[in-house]
Amino acid sequence: MSLDLASKLDTRIRVERKAVTHDPQYGTEQVTWTEFACVWAEVKDILPSKAERLADRIQIGRRPARLRIRYLAGLAADMRVIIDSRVHQIISGPATLGRREAMEFMVEEYSSEGAAP
Repeated sequence: MSLDLASKLDTRIRVERKAVTHDPQYGTEQVTWTEFACVWAEVKDILPSKAERLADRIQIGRRPARLRIRYLAGLAADMRVIIDSRVHQIISGPATLGRREAMEFMVEEYSSEGAAP
């Protein structure tokens, strides 16, 4: 990995994967998230402020960001990322950079607030 990228990895993130189990009594799915890795990342917000839209009277805030990390075998698009206790879903990538030196992917945080009637 280039020294330039290594010096930019300044944010600790947690990558989690979904674990689905079935309740034997009722047959319902139970979803839990388990830690896959805890790594240093470079996090760059795509927009300087929240992009907002109104959908079904619920205010949705989308905060996209680009992340770069050292190469992490097994990282997949169906995982999620926790940055400063905020939950993000992977929306693009992950793409391998160089000869498995690093990875880059896009994440987006969702938050919702009830809008006044």
